[in-house]
Amino acid sequence: MIVKFLHEKGLRSEHAYTVACLTIGLSVASWVTSMKVEPMGVDRADRWGIFVATWPATWFGLGQALAQYEHADERFGDDA
Repeated sequence: MIVKFLHEKGLRSEHAYTVACLTIGLSVASWVTSMKVEPMGVDRADRWGIFVATWPATWFGLGQALAQYEHADERFGDDA
């Protein structure tokens, strides 16, 4: 139901995969930035990096779900 809604709004599997790849870089960037800016040091930087690092898996999973939906849509037409 959510995948169908997102697909109807224009989100495609390629978009989700692109965001997933970008969030990997964002995870590294947030870790490096936190290391330099935050006074808490490595502990806070590690927490930020790990928090943002959970996002790629979510986006890759969503991309996979969208790809399956797109494939079913191609095979069965609008009835999928």
